[in-house]
Amino acid sequence: MTSAPARLLIVDDEPHIRSALTRALSLMGFATDGAGSGWEALSLLERDSYDLMVLDMHLPGLNGLEVMQLAHQVCPGLIIIILTGHATLDSAIAAVKSREVVDYLLKPASIQQVAAAVNAALQQRAEQLERERLVRTISEAVDNLRQNGSPAPSTRSPASEREPLLRAGGLKLDRQKRLLELEGDPARMVELTEGEATVLAALMARPEQVFSCRDLARAAWRWEVEEDNARGPIRSCIFRLRQKVEADPDKPRLIRTVRSRGYLFSPGGQQ
Repeated sequence: MTSAPARLLIVDDEPHIRSALTRALSLMGFATDGAGSGWEALSLLERDSYDLMVLDMHLPGLNGLEVMQLAHQVCPGLIIIILTGHATLDSAIAAVKSREVVDYLLKPASIQQVAAAVNAALQQRAEQLERERLVRTISEAVDNLRQNGSPAPSTRSPASEREPLLRAGGLKLDRQKRLLELEGDPARMVELTEGEATVLAALMARPEQVFSCRDLARAAWRWEVEEDNARGPIRSCIFRLRQKVEADPDKPRLIRTVRSRGYLFSPGGQQ
């Protein structure tokens, strides 16, 4: 059974550009619609589900930034490629800050350039979804093993990692409830998945120790796997943890990356 083609929305107020891109991408096998204004684009997004939007920043009525903000509310998860002939530093910075924007093309861009950007963005999203699926599968397997009783691992975890409560760096992790308390005024409670809780527990139990992705998969999930195969699921899990625990996920201070080596938990990063 073949999967349905990706659905694209081309938003551009120049009819010849919109028409050319819509026709060319349709011929390449995508289900493609066009919109000549921000309001028309939002109307289509409210009626149908789209995978990707190619968006001009200079539009009548709503500008591109406003369309991006509203589109995220109407269609969460929509990925966006900016295509504009009216680039400014402010618009570029705002676009780059948006997690949904995956590419920024300047006019005149060829149909081949746009198609390449679309294919790359969809491939990247597919790989991300597959990593998330794998993490969920592993987390479910861990849950099943714990519920059904798993054999003791060959290597023992440190006592601190086996404790139901872990405290470090302004964090208090209840491993059994998978609840994380972040110190602050007021304090904040965050619910974690099983996979996230076990990865964070492994890091917190050994502060300032560098873990490779393979090390973390073994310590957190008891998963014996090569580094290349561990990298995708662990990176996806670390990304989601940073969204939940870091004040600024783009500049993490608690869960830090050590280039070419892996990750470490730095308790002093909360200060």
